[in-house]
Amino acid sequence: MVFLNKVTDDVARMVVDASSHWRDDQVACWKQACAEEEIPHAKWAMENFIKNAAVADKKHCALCDDTGTPHPFLEIGDEAVLPAGFLAAMEEGIRKGLNDLPARPMGVCGDELERISQCKGLYDEPGMLKPAPTQIRRMAGSKIRFTVLMLGGGPEIRSRTQALFHMHSLDHVVEEMIAWAVPQVAALGCQPCTLSFGLGRTAVEASSLSLEAMKDGRYDMQSEIEKRITDAVNGKGIGPIGLGGASSVLATFIKIGDMRASGFRVVSMRPNCCMEIRKASCEWETL
Repeated sequence: MVFLNKVTDDVARMVVDASSHWRDDQVACWKQACAEEEIPHAKWAMENFIKNAAVADKKHCALCDDTGTPHPFLEIGDEAVLPAGFLAAMEEGIRKGLNDLPARPMGVCGDELERISQCKGLYDEPGMLKPAPTQIRRMAGSKIRFTVLMLGGGPEIRSRTQALFHMHSLDHVVEEMIAWAVPQVAALGCQPCTLSFGLGRTAVEASSLSLEAMKDGRYDMQSEIEKRITDAVNGKGIGPIGLGGASSVLATFIKIGDMRASGFRVVSMRPNCCMEIRKASCEWETL
């Protein structure tokens, strides 16, 4: 049986890991892109991003001053037993992890209306930044798998969720996705980025699928469509921090959901900044 204090400690560690560590496939992708960059100042920028990540990894400190909002993702086995108090223990772990990092204090004080204008200021405690609503999926087996994604504010400004008329053409949809991505990647400022897309039936579903694409995506595995989008945006020469060059996008992650009979597909796009995708996972056996 899962012990709740272990859940809290494991989740806290995952928040710190996600905020301070790039995964092996991510590091390898960065180093390859840097080696292939031919513009000197663009290569210089990428080399310094890699050095920054190495220091964050060594010191277990934040990759970026914008430490992001925690987005928890649970996959629950069909045979798993979810103990009473599990979600509360998970949320306490997120709070503990934000304090342990420590994250930048970003929790807004006040009631629901006062929080809009931020007129009451911020909490001093980093852990008072509440996580986003938990995403839940089912999986086979008796385990519970937890993933936390730390999503910063800059990419949200450049994100887009909108219905797109498919014209009975996959190529049309993909070309529209590329047309969306190019100006947002150019305006992001923190390139090279990682694009994530979710395609679904509603705005809620498409946004959820975009998050799932981030959770599952690997930099060393790109589908034909993902590579097509990556190559198309890189062909515009935006480059690291907009300095020009071949590395505007490191990878594209896409998750396609079920569809319904209609003339449109809802697409959600997020241009994750150069420090993202920040994520970490752990799992527990429940039997």
